[in-house]
Amino acid sequence: MKKKIDDRYEIRLSGSGGQGLVLAGVMIAEAVGVYEGKNVAQTQSYGPEARGGTSRSDLVISTDEIYYPKTSNLDLLLALTQEAADKYYPHVKDDGILVVDSEIVRQLPPFKTIYSLPFTQTAREKVGTTIVANVVSAASLIVVSGICKTESFKNAVLNRAPRGTESKNELACKLGFEMGKNAMKSQA
Repeated sequence: MKKKIDDRYEIRLSGSGGQGLVLAGVMIAEAVGVYEGKNVAQTQSYGPEARGGTSRSDLVISTDEIYYPKTSNLDLLLALTQEAADKYYPHVKDDGILVVDSEIVRQLPPFKTIYSLPFTQTAREKVGTTIVANVVSAASLIVVSGICKTESFKNAVLNRAPRGTESKNELACKLGFEMGKNAMKSQA
């Protein structure tokens, strides 16, 4: 399932404002770029509404130079809202991966490789807050994509976590890594 990161790997994290997807994109970029020495370009877009509007964070990862920093043919899409799944799944390559929040994205698009996982529910029930659902979901996609080592992502998360939230973010990483591993086992 995992694709070797060589010339170009494109990811889009999408959902609504307030879900922390821009921060999750920055964390992934830091993990891949700073801790693993790959080239990465991260861009973001969000609607005029801060909370509740559309939000997305795009990443291009490569071991080679990145000449064009925008995504055009996604290898992986994380969708944390139904609207995001519906809008962006046509941009994913046929052999790409779609990762969705099973609590929110109830109508799955017709796609070959889908991981439907309870990110928000897991954050709420096991960490005690939905604010870390972005970390749970990003940690899961780190595992299913293989874009970097889990330790690199955890280091980036802890480097960016607001003071006093480190233990919750570390638990969110652990839960997300486990969810990703279990999802891959069930797809095998």
